[in-house]
Amino acid sequence: MEGVVEGNAYRAKRDRLVEALRRERGRPVRLAKETSNLFRDRKETGDRRLDVRDFDQVLRVDPEAGELEVEGMTPYHAAVEACLERGVMPAVVPQLRSITVGGATTGVGIEASSFRYGLVHETVRELEVLTGAGDVVLARPDNEHRDLFLGFPNSYGTLGYALRLVVQTVPVRPYVRLEHHRFNDPEAYFQAVAQWCARQDVDFVDGTIFSPREMYLTLGCFTEHAPYTSDYTFERIYYRSIREREEDYLTIRDYIWRWDTDWFWCSKNVFAQNWLVRRLLGRERLNSITYTKIMRWNARLGLTRRIERLLRLHSESVIQDVDIPVERAVDFFRFYFETIRFTPVWICPIRPRDPTVRFPLYPMEDRLYINFGFWDVIRTREPHPPGHFNRLVEHKVQELGGIKSLYSDSYFEPEEFWAIYGGETYRELKRRYDPDGILKDLYRKCVLRE
Repeated sequence: MEGVVEGNAYRAKRDRLVEALRRERGRPVRLAKETSNLFRDRKETGDRRLDVRDFDQVLRVDPEAGELEVEGMTPYHAAVEACLERGVMPAVVPQLRSITVGGATTGVGIEASSFRYGLVHETVRELEVLTGAGDVVLARPDNEHRDLFLGFPNSYGTLGYALRLVVQTVPVRPYVRLEHHRFNDPEAYFQAVAQWCARQDVDFVDGTIFSPREMYLTLGCFTEHAPYTSDYTFERIYYRSIREREEDYLTIRDYIWRWDTDWFWCSKNVFAQNWLVRRLLGRERLNSITYTKIMRWNARLGLTRRIERLLRLHSESVIQDVDIPVERAVDFFRFYFETIRFTPVWICPIRPRDPTVRFPLYPMEDRLYINFGFWDVIRTREPHPPGHFNRLVEHKVQELGGIKSLYSDSYFEPEEFWAIYGGETYRELKRRYDPDGILKDLYRKCVLRE
């Protein structure tokens, strides 16, 4: 099948990478790669770059076994295409095409199927990891490297790099039928989310909050036939359709990437929801890859910061995904609209897939959680300490028994950080798999931005 390569090519690349890491032992390393979906600035260092850009191939799709085998830097758009050709999809596909399978595993990947299958790392069956010690180890839940298999999620490349992964696939049908249910009361809304997640006759569940009195629960079901299909890849915008129609049909491909065209709704920040800008960009450039490039270009040049200084505005980026137990979701909802306030907000229910399996660096209990995703900038006339609004979010998440992702800015003190994210276990893993500290420490990387 096109796009699937032989294992020999993978092994040759793996051996080359191992040699490159061992050649200059003792020097810190970081990855050299084309894209990143991290939303925190990194301090420039003199660390050597480990080139993993060619670890981007699909190795095998086995619908009968329900398995997809890929290299770590394979972007999800390539993995999805290879799977759809065989009538399957990865069980959990994060929303943005450029996210890599390895990245979503060492980070925390989520989507509307997570109420059934958990987070991305819960769909992984095995990992081949290049450790900081220069070894390639096969980590499975049933072998001698089980500790690394369980500790790899949320380690953000500080224990090693996933060179090859085997992940679960599930069968698909050609279309997805959507229902958008409106609510004006948060208690009834989150009760409905919990009730639908307990059923077996729905394949996808997520939601969009437009205001404290306008929220939508979106249910998706596979179907063999569709009376029509909507197209949100060019002139029409998906999130706006949620308010406009109670029922909709998308092809499975368009459903998977429904959020990518407009980066959820964040394309407005680069004026890409203006019809003229949209036409000028063209269909092929309306995607998260384009917007990420623009964002990084702006960060390098500092254009937005200069404008804010001229206008005497103080800004703070609040880009967060937080997971809150469903029983406390209304409490977080109220806090959010008293403190942060920008809309829309994405919600996505998650339930850990197997309550007997615990991932120590991202611990979740055997219960339903609601992921709140909110991404924008707060601008004020009065100054605040660095990270003021993000710290308010972090405190509230801890108070409510939740946990937040680390792909964006974090401001934890060291003691509270390690108490949340498995400090004792992490130190044991670091001693075993990166004893010389070739790779960054998790706190230094995710909080100190090194």
